[in-house]
Amino acid sequence: MTTVEVLLLICGGIIAYLLGSIPSSVWIGRIFFGKDVRQYGSGNAGATNTFRTFGWKAGVFVLVFDVFKGWMAVFISSLFTSDYFSSEQVINYEVICAALAVVGHVYPIFAGFKGGKGVATLVGIMIALLPWETATAVVIFIIVMLLSGYVSLSSIIAGILFPVIVIFLPKIFLTLLPAAWSEIFFAFLIAVFIPITHLKNIKRLLKGTEKKLFSKNDKDGSMDFGGK
Repeated sequence: MTTVEVLLLICGGIIAYLLGSIPSSVWIGRIFFGKDVRQYGSGNAGATNTFRTFGWKAGVFVLVFDVFKGWMAVFISSLFTSDYFSSEQVINYEVICAALAVVGHVYPIFAGFKGGKGVATLVGIMIALLPWETATAVVIFIIVMLLSGYVSLSSIIAGILFPVIVIFLPKIFLTLLPAAWSEIFFAFLIAVFIPITHLKNIKRLLKGTEKKLFSKNDKDGSMDFGGK
């Protein structure tokens, strides 16, 4: 590998981090509402807190954009690999860029290194890397949320089950290609990462104080969209 190729790989990683660092919820709040979303609700710069603080239009935009930037981080990574890279090497590099995008979302350079929990960005990444496995995880998320009403609990359960889905779904549907080892490793990281970033939510769930989706806020009657 030449020096130029190494520099290209480094540049790709930096761009993935910068993509993840785009704090859509913070910028939307400051530009259109004159507020910092991190000072309201759960204090997180994520889609759910944007829903809670600024309403569904802003929340939908942030959700879609955060998913998109995760997908884009994986998509552009292939532009920085050489033609002689094997398919497995390309996937490994995509996973590295994906991880950097999540780091960017959680610790954004454009917002004082205080971002969100990265769930939406992870969904975008998983769509790019493992679309069918991600669709299965989304179905699990929806089922748990319909049964429980908790966004946080749905995220945690779907995240924990994701590596199981990645490993066994291709065994059930033989038309699916088995995941690369780096994708399986990334799936296990997700299973650890999501519960860790939801520790406060887990404590509230255990205490019975976690807010449900569309539950009424006691103070102002606004709609609460969970605790992510």
